[in-house]
Parts: sequence; C-alpha cells; structure tokens
Amino acid sequence: MTKIAIVEDNKVALKSLKEKLSLYPDISIVITAENGKSGIEKIEQNSDIDLIFMDIEMPVMNGIDATFVMKQKYPEIKIVVITVYDDDDHIFRAIQAGADSYILKDTKAEKIHETIIDTMAGGAVMSPSIAVKTLKLLRKSSDAVQPQSEMTENLLSARESEILELLSKGLTNKVISEQLFISPFTVKRHIENIYQKLQAHNRTELLQKARDRNLF
Repeated sequence: MTKIAIVEDNKVALKSLKEKLSLYPDISIVITAENGKSGIEKIEQNSDIDLIFMDIEMPVMNGIDATFVMKQKYPEIKIVVITVYDDDDHIFRAIQAGADSYILKDTKAEKIHETIIDTMAGGAVMSPSIAVKTLKLLRKSSDAVQPQSEMTENLLSARESEILELLSKGLTNKVISEQLFISPFTVKRHIENIYQKLQAHNRTELLQKARDRNLF
C-alpha cells in the first residue's frame, strides 16, 4: 500500500485527483492540505507518508518552497509536482527544489498511477511537454559548463569537498551539520557554493557532475 499526501488548494482539482486515485486499491490517501505550510505541519505530525502530490501556486506557502522544506526534512518521501504550469521557470524551480516527478493536472488516471509506481521505484516521471522542456533546460546547462580541461584542481574548498562527500552518501543538511559541527545555515551556504561552482540545478545533477570530475 502506497500512502499518499495531497497538497492542493483548489477543491475541484483535489476532488478530481482523489477520484482518479480511488480507482486503485494499492493507493491510500492519508493526508490532504490546502497549502504548503499546512502540508508540512500535517506531515510533521504523521510522517508515515510515501509520496506527496504537490500543487505549485497556493496561498501562505507555494508548492516549490514546500517541496524544498520537505526534501530537507524528509528526503525519503517522494514528491510529485502536479500543476497546470509547464513553463521553463516553474519546471526549473521545482526540479531545483527537489521534486522527483513533474506532471500536469490533466494527466489521465492510469498515467498518474504509473507515475506513483515509477517514482516510488526511483524514476523521474514527466508529462511529455514537460520532458521536452526539461531536456532543453539540461542542454542549456550543459552548454554553459566549462570543458573539464579548464577546470582547476582546487575547484572546491576543503570544507566543500567534505560536504560533497557527505551529500554523495545521501545525508541531509541537518546530519551533515551535526557531523561537521557547523550550523545548518553554514552547510546550506557551502552547498549553494558547490551548486554554483558545478553549475548544477538539482542534487542529482550535482552529484553526477561531481562524479564526472572525480570530485569524490
């Protein structure tokens, strides 16, 4: 049984998604929330959740900010952004925040169910139009990367290298801060510097680029 949380402020959209998910007995909707802040609070009370369907535009706290917070606190919980937005900016920010999959609200029930299965298995699912735009974003990012021969040996500081090594082991910012005896804020700043130096937009891309450069 896959335990689901839905964070959605639009009642019509919420009802539609619940109806689609009700077709599948292996899905259990455990939590619903009307904005990102409420979703975080409810999951803090019951974090026995496998996957969150996250809307983007919501009052109080939007889905992108909520995704970032949730991934910091509960990196094991999968997050599927489900939205009407398929523009580059929303896609980029959602992926950067840590979204595992990104689909549109008009996705059919069977495809939503497949998205749950594939995302839980470690895949990254995207609606066709989203996938095309994401590939374009990745190509732009790749074009901006300097050739490896131009990279200096001392690309990262000693502390950044330490943090990168711990990131590669799947540790959260909080755990990293505890292991290195520095504040979570300092960890966050170092990670931001690593992202900038490697010109990466999400953790998966960051680790892949680090591997390509033999940085850990």
